[in-house]
Amino acid sequence: MNVVIWARVSSNEQKEGYSVDAQLRACRDRVEKCGWKIVREFAVAESARRGAERVAFNEMFAWVRKEAKKLGINAILAHKLDRICRNMRDAVRMQELEDACGVQLAFVENQFAPGAAGALSFNVMAAVAQYYSDNLRSEVLKGMDERIRQGWPLGKAPFGYMNTGENDEPVRPEPEKAKALERVFELFSTGRYTFEQLGNQLATEGFVYRNSERRFDRSILSGILNNRFYVGELHRHGKVYPGKYKLLITREKFEACQDLLKGRNRRMTKQAHPFAGGLFRCFYCGFAMTGEKIKRKLRSGNVREHVYYRCGNNNPPADHPQLRWREGDLEATILEDFAKLKLAPELAEWFRRGIENAFDEEGVMAKKHRQALRKRKTELANMQDRLLNTYLLQTIDEKAFQAKMADLKRQAAEVETALGKGQALIPETREQALSVFNFSQNLAELWEGSNWNGRKEILEGVSLNRTISTEGLCLQKTKALAALAERSEKEETTPTRI
Repeated sequence: MNVVIWARVSSNEQKEGYSVDAQLRACRDRVEKCGWKIVREFAVAESARRGAERVAFNEMFAWVRKEAKKLGINAILAHKLDRICRNMRDAVRMQELEDACGVQLAFVENQFAPGAAGALSFNVMAAVAQYYSDNLRSEVLKGMDERIRQGWPLGKAPFGYMNTGENDEPVRPEPEKAKALERVFELFSTGRYTFEQLGNQLATEGFVYRNSERRFDRSILSGILNNRFYVGELHRHGKVYPGKYKLLITREKFEACQDLLKGRNRRMTKQAHPFAGGLFRCFYCGFAMTGEKIKRKLRSGNVREHVYYRCGNNNPPADHPQLRWREGDLEATILEDFAKLKLAPELAEWFRRGIENAFDEEGVMAKKHRQALRKRKTELANMQDRLLNTYLLQTIDEKAFQAKMADLKRQAAEVETALGKGQALIPETREQALSVFNFSQNLAELWEGSNWNGRKEILEGVSLNRTISTEGLCLQKTKALAALAERSEKEETTPTRI
């Protein structure tokens, strides 16, 4: 008898050690024992669940149907029924193959008698196999849903993370790839890199995606930058679950990259001035201001370059005014704004002395406060000792003793907490305060003496948000500098007010 051998494992069974080789060996032993002849062997790894795309099974079925008469194929031999029929649809197809071509099913372990009784046993076993498959699928889906509700991703961890196999922390950052992941978002969020330039920069810095594909190409970078897994969002069936794993990317940086990807922020081009790279935003729509160089040819034949800054919104609403500033006008406005922070020399010197005196007075007060707390701590300890002695002498009952002792311990704990919080001011804090004030008084000079990178650092250091409108420039300064800026808006300024 001529037979075709079929051996199959699913991916899960393969992980559990269910070997294709073991099935083939058992089938070959059966062929040799019975004196049969092997026409062809099929050894595959694919799911046999209902609804799955069984590519290898369909190929085998079509080949046997086509070659059955030509090669005289009498049977398809499998190790057990569930290796070839895991659902009723497959069982019906095998029965149709037997009716059309005379190719029967044979098994190493399952044997079915001829006639109606054998057919009934076959159908029952096929139904049991389908039930097992459907139930297994239901349990797997249930486990997947529960895992994601607990805050852990399904399957292989995304780039930058690794699967640990531990129950407490099944996914955690992979040290080397985590550095590359952070660098991807850090570089792209600056707005200075296209995907190609970003891939080149990562390669220059020695970062590798994986051994088989070392370079970060466009599709890889796009997948990483768009993956909301990195901000702790796990999506499944239209719902979002919070991730429990350690985050490497802040939401602010991730959203900044999304703005760039979706065109809400402008990337700097080779023609754009680096000063425009995301520092200023349009007051009306929130888009980043972008720089552009315009060359004008003079009558003398020379070429003059002008730098302008305009709103980067290419599709502004109808009521959006035209916003365009010359570089010189913008710089003059910034210098004018910085000038508001500068005090008269005598007032600035008074302010410095005021800072020093304030820290000195605060230090003295803090010292006295700590001395008082230590004294109170000692008093409470003595009171607890006296209360205990009184109780031992049976002067008070146990109920009164317990209540009073609990109150004393509560007071002692409050004093201990106050001592921990009331740390004396360290000298470095005083120097930092003086440095911030001196920095504010020299802003204009520092600005004029710095290159564009230095000016960018100055702006980012003194202001939280920077918007431009047709009316002017708005720098939302830090709290300390904002107080100094308000001084210039008062008609009269006195040391007391400062």
